[in-house]
Amino acid sequence: MNKVKIAFLGCGRVAEHYKNILKSGIVKNFEIIALCDLQKDKAKNFSDYFKCKIFSSYKEMLNNTNPDLVIILTPSSFHYEQALYCLENKFNTLIEKPPSLFPSQIEHLDKISNNNNVIACAAYQNRLNPAVQCLKDAIINNRFGKIVTSSIRLRWCRYNDYYQDDWHGQWAKDGGVINQQAIHHLDTLCWLLGPINKVSGIAAKRLNKLEAEDTLVSIVEFIDGSLCTIEATTAARPKDFEASISVVAEKGMAQIGGIALNKIYEWNFIDSNENDTEIPSKYSQEVESGYGKSHGPLLQKIIDGIINKNQISPIPLKDTIKTCELVHAIYKSDEIKGWVYLKDKPLSSRLGVFDGRK
Repeated sequence: MNKVKIAFLGCGRVAEHYKNILKSGIVKNFEIIALCDLQKDKAKNFSDYFKCKIFSSYKEMLNNTNPDLVIILTPSSFHYEQALYCLENKFNTLIEKPPSLFPSQIEHLDKISNNNNVIACAAYQNRLNPAVQCLKDAIINNRFGKIVTSSIRLRWCRYNDYYQDDWHGQWAKDGGVINQQAIHHLDTLCWLLGPINKVSGIAAKRLNKLEAEDTLVSIVEFIDGSLCTIEATTAARPKDFEASISVVAEKGMAQIGGIALNKIYEWNFIDSNENDTEIPSKYSQEVESGYGKSHGPLLQKIIDGIINKNQISPIPLKDTIKTCELVHAIYKSDEIKGWVYLKDKPLSSRLGVFDGRK
């Protein structure tokens, strides 16, 4: 196999980002063979560029084109059903975040992918950011020693028109800032510093008109006793300002910032070495938006794996279950106005619920 045949399921906002990545030339050895969207004008915008077929039914698209990789870019509440069909029919699948609105469904998708020996990858691309990779290596190599505290700050701007479609900001289909925008940063937190003992959170609607929250603050206690604060909002004005994560510890302190966890702002250690002064410039990136640049490397890893018949996901679904559990725990805490323990596997009474049914 010289080229991986790709089918897009969904041609909305995030699909434009994927389109720009593929147009840039940084991803190699692929061919877009089909697109699916219920709104044909959106699909035509893509098909005119990629010269591929358009479908309004994803099942029809898959049965008629037989792609090597399906990229699911639809509203969040559709991800589980569509990914399940793809994986049961042995299609390698990349699922935009979140893979599902429920931890048990993510676990089931992971089981199906393993049984059928196909890739099931979650698009938590920030794990591949050079700055995040550098921080992960420092934690693994115990450069921080005992962690004292950490923090997430997401200060992004979404005006009210963003929420005027049929799914953004709705409890049944999406959730608010913590499950839509900040979920990338919760995933990074879990990947770097977990596991978590308990959380307390409070949500608010400050500027935008939506069913869920545009602003949320949470306190986290990890199993090791370290503490964390989470501040997330889409009510910053007039633009995206910050997406940062910091770690304060007995041996040093680091902070990654920018608008997409793309720059190292602080990198200070008691046992500093000659390479530390070069770290911020070496592992920082300039990015155009909060999407960052790591969708490209993520796609390339999947494509290379398919070509080389190495069906190992760069970001396995099983490694993202904790992220979904944290989202539910934070929402549950806001609902009961108290602390929630992760060991109890709490579920929000709102997220993913249709007419009282989950």
